[in-house]
Amino acid sequence: MTGLYFWSFHEEERSLETDRKRQIIEAAGRSFATFGYKATTMELVAKLAGVGKGTIYTFFETKEELFGAIIESFKQELRNVAEEAIDRDLPFFDNLANVLNRILVYRDQHALFVKLSQEVRDIGTQVAKEGLHSLEHSVVDYIEREVRAAADKGEIRPGNTMVTAYSMLKLYLALSTDWNDRFEPLPRERIAEYFTQLFRSGLEAR
Repeated sequence: MTGLYFWSFHEEERSLETDRKRQIIEAAGRSFATFGYKATTMELVAKLAGVGKGTIYTFFETKEELFGAIIESFKQELRNVAEEAIDRDLPFFDNLANVLNRILVYRDQHALFVKLSQEVRDIGTQVAKEGLHSLEHSVVDYIEREVRAAADKGEIRPGNTMVTAYSMLKLYLALSTDWNDRFEPLPRERIAEYFTQLFRSGLEAR
């Protein structure tokens, strides 16, 4: 009976710790998305989370470590969006164009991405810049896995899959974002069409 009591007590403690950590991460996400990296403090996160400042340090030793947890959470959200967008019945190039569109629309509308991009543009905060680079790298990694799988199945020609993945992301970004700074924005369908045509001609297995 005593053993059962202690087991139940420790399980409850672990559950409370998990809840507190989740509370802190959610509060930190709101703070970084609202105020940016530089203006966010551990005191502010503690206030938003409704916990003492010392409680945060039981889970995260520094603001950078806490920010890293938020970025990892954002990466998982992007992976989930990609998985939901994939239709394995579609041809590789059409499928990838759809996935990239969904990922980038989600990313560009996310308050955290918008705020960090603004902070990097305005004051060049290094940690925020590294966070954005980490997000981009995770998207490239996801594309690279899909490219490698397509090459293994003979859908596309083998080659340097990381270079291919990086080029795909940059082309899609150029057509959906950079293009708009100089010319009339392209409809999503036209972007997907150009993207598919350009890469199909160079990569499709013959």
